[in-house]
Amino acid sequence: MSQLHIHAEPGDIAPFVLLPGDPNRATFIAETFFDKPKLYNDYRQLLGYTGTYKGMPVSVQTTGMGCPSLAIVAEEIIRLGAKTLVRVGTSGIIAKDIKPGDLIIGMSSVSEDGTSKMYLQGSSYAPTASFAVTRALAQAAEAGQHQVHIGLIQTEDAFYATTPNDVDTLASRGVLAVEMEASTLFLLGKMRKVETGCALVASNYIGDPQFVAPEVLQKSVVDMVEITLEAGYQLYKKG
Repeated sequence: MSQLHIHAEPGDIAPFVLLPGDPNRATFIAETFFDKPKLYNDYRQLLGYTGTYKGMPVSVQTTGMGCPSLAIVAEEIIRLGAKTLVRVGTSGIIAKDIKPGDLIIGMSSVSEDGTSKMYLQGSSYAPTASFAVTRALAQAAEAGQHQVHIGLIQTEDAFYATTPNDVDTLASRGVLAVEMEASTLFLLGKMRKVETGCALVASNYIGDPQFVAPEVLQKSVVDMVEITLEAGYQLYKKG
């Protein structure tokens, strides 16, 4: 049956789903990469499309910004049949060897978000992406000759809370970048027994009010989506 926020029916959503925060990016992905994309949800501008990529059924579903919104969307599309959920988004740079426009694959995330804590009722936890999805993303990046940074990220609720004064401490702990959705996605993957992954574009240095130049950002987004779709396709061929 249709869910409260994702007004779709079982079968409308493919098993493999890309999760951007931005509805405009969801539309761009569907129109640029999918064959015969069909809009299945526009309620609350949580735009969702299903089409095919190289014959593989695939969906792209907007999550909105932050873990509370991501959790609602992920819970509902899992009920509607989603089996592999991959966040595709942007992130603020922590590690000194990362440059704006670089690609990042998140293996695990420091959960500085309230949503994960509410699910866990205060228990400690280490939100981690699925190994198979992370490996497929890394292999797709290598096959496409894209250099990526792979490792630990941090998920936060407050976009402006982390400042340049925090960067050295986070870097000393091995954090590559900060973003706003991955930790809850990884947690829900384990709780709901679905596969998860995370691919990101490094959009700006922490404290920099400007994202990387639009043309650089757009090229990196295209590279990120291509890697994610190729990873999904390889998983699809394996069954």
